[in-house]
Amino acid sequence: MTKSILAAALLFATSGVFAQSKWSIDASHSNVKFSVDHLVVSEVEGYFKKFDGTIDAPGADFNNATINFNVEVASINTDNEMRDNHLKGDDFFNAEKFPKMTFKSTSFKKGKGNNYVLEGDLTIRDVTKKMKFDVVYGGTMVDPWGNTKAGFKTTGKISRKAFNLKWNTMTEAGGAVVGDEVTLILKMEFAKAK
Repeated sequence: MTKSILAAALLFATSGVFAQSKWSIDASHSNVKFSVDHLVVSEVEGYFKKFDGTIDAPGADFNNATINFNVEVASINTDNEMRDNHLKGDDFFNAEKFPKMTFKSTSFKKGKGNNYVLEGDLTIRDVTKKMKFDVVYGGTMVDPWGNTKAGFKTTGKISRKAFNLKWNTMTEAGGAVVGDEVTLILKMEFAKAK
């Protein structure tokens, strides 16, 4: 009898540690940035002001978690109003017709140390492509107000033309004004649901 009670107590304690958990983005401590080549010789950087996302984690190490992420296209900012308006138009995102970019994970696998590989479906405009991103898990911490937070840094590259962001013109030397490859850097802090 004592053994069965002990086993039940151990099972309960273990399930509490590794129970399914839900997390949502703490936007005030997160950012979504990008950079793209300009005139071949430099890069233009920008970011999105509005985004949200969730993680459903089956265990404490986030392995096999399900991740959903949305970005409001009209919140793009490159510190140049004319360029931002052009990016919101049909030459690029067409924010009026396609107001959100979305990402839905199909796999989140732990590698060595704090490294993970994130795979899923990225939708920009009316195009959905399977993508792979590198993720570094920064750790989990309880803040001074008793909230459990987890940090992640996600990096990757996409072809903008593959998502119908095709506008371009050429310089006199034959180089593209805007490069095709876009580098993405997302620094995310998630809060665990209470």
